Amino acid sequence: MPVIAFNYRDLVSLLGKEVSPQELIDTIPMMGADFHHYDEVGEEMGIEFFPDRPDLFSVEGVARALRTFLGFERGLKTYPVEKSGISMRIDPSVRDVRPFAVAGVVRGVTMNDYLIRSLMEVQEKLHLTMGRKREKVSIGIHDLDKVTPPFVYKAVAPESISFVPLAKEERMNLREILQKHEKGIDYAFILEGKDKYPIILDKNKNVLSFPPIINGTLTAVTEKTQNFFIDVTGTDQNAVSGALNIVATLMAERGGIIHSVRLTGMTRITTPNLKPAKWDLEQSYCNQWLGLDLSTQETAACLERMGYAAKPLKKKLKVQVPATRTDILHPVDLVEDVAKGYGYAKFGSKRPEVHSLGAERRIERISDLVRQMMVGYGYYEVTTLTLSSEKEQFWAMRLPRAEVVEVLNPISEDHTCLRINLIPSLLAVLRKSKHRDLPQRIFEVGDVLIGTARRRKLAAVAIHSKASFTEMKSLLEGIMRDMALEFSLEPCSLPMYLDGRSAQIFVRKEPIGHFGELHPEVIVRAELGYPIVGFELDLEKALEGKLERIV
Repeated sequence: MPVIAFNYRDLVSLLGKEVSPQELIDTIPMMGADFHHYDEVGEEMGIEFFPDRPDLFSVEGVARALRTFLGFERGLKTYPVEKSGISMRIDPSVRDVRPFAVAGVVRGVTMNDYLIRSLMEVQEKLHLTMGRKREKVSIGIHDLDKVTPPFVYKAVAPESISFVPLAKEERMNLREILQKHEKGIDYAFILEGKDKYPIILDKNKNVLSFPPIINGTLTAVTEKTQNFFIDVTGTDQNAVSGALNIVATLMAERGGIIHSVRLTGMTRITTPNLKPAKWDLEQSYCNQWLGLDLSTQETAACLERMGYAAKPLKKKLKVQVPATRTDILHPVDLVEDVAKGYGYAKFGSKRPEVHSLGAERRIERISDLVRQMMVGYGYYEVTTLTLSSEKEQFWAMRLPRAEVVEVLNPISEDHTCLRINLIPSLLAVLRKSKHRDLPQRIFEVGDVLIGTARRRKLAAVAIHSKASFTEMKSLLEGIMRDMALEFSLEPCSLPMYLDGRSAQIFVRKEPIGHFGELHPEVIVRAELGYPIVGFELDLEKALEGKLERIV
């Protein structure tokens, strides 16, 4: 989850009232966040927020939320939006490349080190979370005084335009940026397969931005910048609009005045649009979810403490949601904030109605025994995420696509499904440990999801110059002997292994796992360069009938 780091004194100045560090440490978890750290010497604080609250990815957003939560202000914070007289044309050529773009202007901002740090951090966090590594949303912040409106957002041939990108001194065309610039190399995958690339130009054909890759040096923001032009491009209209609202209001919290930009061409709207969204919240629905008996007036007070405007009626509330709250998608999201505004500590606790004694599950007991066994064989235990990706589970392993439980709205392309195999997760650990000496031998006892059933598995891999089938066969024979299992081996031809260098393991004539030397293509796709051997066992299937006898 994103950790937002900031200076304590800067936060206090934005709050407008003195609040002790300890009060913040006690209050922040009640808002639905985790307090991460506080350095008393440097007065640096860190808060860990869930990715669904991008409006809190800056110290300015945190201060705005705390002012209402602590009672310094009440209800919805509004920001005036003046007309800038500036327009940006969205050319139809971007329709099949990167179709959505919005823009805004903020004038009269006094730059300081805190704001520079905040702008850098909020861009990074928004790009990573709601931006899906810039693929869905990317943000550009420019010195408005260095360019001349109107602006145009269009798609062009990669070699047709060149400019000096940030952190460089030489001019490059768009294709060269993808090949030579660090950011171009990192994000070239977003434009893979495109014949034309998106670009933002001013009236004099000066380049502001090559989204979603890099801005031009011409519009680089400095400590002297006072007037800003903000562009946000992407593949989702709501996401790009939400990101613009967050960045613009962040700068308004620092004293800036927000100005609108008129979009023409493929779209005809004015942005940013900071009008609050309107929702109806039924009081009975809210009470049902929370197990409370609140009145509409009490619920309105809770919502106002969370930064909403709420008008209580007889049986429901008329709620106005801030334009920065992109996470409000359903009435239950409002109910969650009612709970926070009411106060988690007020809910109390309830004694269980059924008395029972806890005991360790048998599968957990056998898992601990297996861990001790693997450590005895010289392997180091690792623990990885149950979340994985189809690329990691299938493409990287040369395996055919199989049914997996998919994440409906993943925040990262690396976490799109629940894993069905452990070995891909172990290879990811090896990839991150390439700087360590060889040999490396690691294992994991963890859960996978086969269909809708959770299964406990054991997997291990070893990487070194002499890794071989014989090494893994000897290890498996020792493990099966230690578990007192009668087993047999048969050759197999799984695509992840080398032909003739793999085998399947059977217990009671049922296949319970496999082992062998990983195929060179698997090793290359894992970005590794030495032979690797591995195995994977279904512990529950292997020990079926024995689990009940394990005390």
